[in-house]
Amino acid sequence: MKIIILGIKSLLISLIIFQTSFAKNNEYYQKGIDLFNKDEFDKSKIFFEKDIVFNPKNEKSYLYLAKISNKKELDDIQEINLNNVLLINPKNDEAIYLLTLLKIKQSDYNGAKGLIAKFNLFCDLFCSKKDEIENKLKKISPENVQN
Repeated sequence: MKIIILGIKSLLISLIIFQTSFAKNNEYYQKGIDLFNKDEFDKSKIFFEKDIVFNPKNEKSYLYLAKISNKKELDDIQEINLNNVLLINPKNDEAIYLLTLLKIKQSDYNGAKGLIAKFNLFCDLFCSKKDEIENKLKKISPENVQN
C-alpha cells in the first residue's frame, strides 16, 4: 500500500515539475515575440534561445532567430536558423521563402532554383510571393547575367 501511495506522490510531483517547465518554456517564446514586435531584437533573441533550450524542436523560435539575423544582416546565421527550421519541418513555406530570398541575395542561382521548386510544392501561406521570387531569380539567371 505504501508503494502505491509513494508512486502516486512521485507521479504528482513529476507532473507539477513538467507543467511548470512547459509553462516557463511557453513564456520564453511569447516574451520573445512581444519583444520582437517592439523591434527589440537583441532582447527577443535571448528569449527565443532560451525557448530552444527547453524545446529544441520549436521551429517557430528558429524562424524568429532567422528573422532577427535578417534584420541585422547576418546572412550566415540566418541561413543556419532557416536550415534548422527546415530540418524540423521541411514543409515550412515561410522558411523556404526566406531561404530562397537569401540564396538570391547571395547570387546562388542553382540553390534558389531548387528552393523555388520545393516552395511550389509546399506553399501555403506564402503562395502569393511565388511571382516575386521567380522574378528575382530571373535577374540572377545565367542567361541574364551574360547579356
